[in-house]
Amino acid sequence: MNGLDFIKSKQQSWAKRKNFNLLGGTIPNKGEKNYLYSLADNLFEPLSKENLDSYNSGDGNETKDSKTRLAKMKALHSSSAIVVNLFQYWQGKDVCPILNACKLTSRTNGVGALIKNIGSISSEKNPIVASPLNYEIRFEEQFEICEDKSQFPHSPNIDVVIYTPLSTIGIESKFTEPYSSRKHGGLKQKYVENLSFWNGLPNLYELAKEISPNDNRFQYLDAAQLIKHILGLTKSCANKNKSNSRLKHGFCLLYLWYDVIGTEGAEHRKEIEQFAEIVKKDNIKFSHITYQEVIGKLSKEFYTGNESYCNYLTDRYL
Repeated sequence: MNGLDFIKSKQQSWAKRKNFNLLGGTIPNKGEKNYLYSLADNLFEPLSKENLDSYNSGDGNETKDSKTRLAKMKALHSSSAIVVNLFQYWQGKDVCPILNACKLTSRTNGVGALIKNIGSISSEKNPIVASPLNYEIRFEEQFEICEDKSQFPHSPNIDVVIYTPLSTIGIESKFTEPYSSRKHGGLKQKYVENLSFWNGLPNLYELAKEISPNDNRFQYLDAAQLIKHILGLTKSCANKNKSNSRLKHGFCLLYLWYDVIGTEGAEHRKEIEQFAEIVKKDNIKFSHITYQEVIGKLSKEFYTGNESYCNYLTDRYL
């Protein structure tokens, strides 16, 4: 069984245990029966109005049915559904448990220091005390890479962004995408040609040239997408630092993916590690972790008080 079929089979088994009727994604009820009639049935908690607005403002038909297709988030194998199920729960709460489970902080209670050197206070006279209320989780945030809209009309969306007083944490979520028959493309030549993007990023620039316009290096990892996220986060942090010289605002990009057994999972992990080694040379804060690791740690170390949430994630995704 390949990785895609493994994930779909596991999700279909979960839906069967829940007595959900499955539909085909093409209206009316055609294609593989891997969709739920109700969006709420596919989520631990219904989307908040703010989060629903964030997804509706995009052009991906994540939450709205089109004339021919059901909303993407209604799919059992939806990467947006799994990321909402993991992160929406922590909006408005102390985010330390989810940061700890993602290995973005070593603290297990109370908001502590984030991954080393993401951000820092440049003046000791006016320290910022981080509290849970200083941390904001948002979905589908856009980060502009270039102000020239004629060349770069679309800004890439990052699945989840956690804003802190000193850092921006971007999280790219992958569920079935690495194992799909539809393979990712390379980096468009216009990114390579704009030399201003690559100041201080010589190793990333060499990789960008290698995978432009076609990516013949990575089979499972969408390196072009990650590079665009890094460029957008770099520009955003540079703008924040210009407006506030007292603070050094940094960023971290987390690659969160669903692991599968066999060759596909092993090769995917190998490509992630190769990418991590390259960006590390440019002092880019990039980390990676599997959904299974995060959910396992949440259930082991933060179960008390979060029982229904942990039970849902464990039953569905482990």
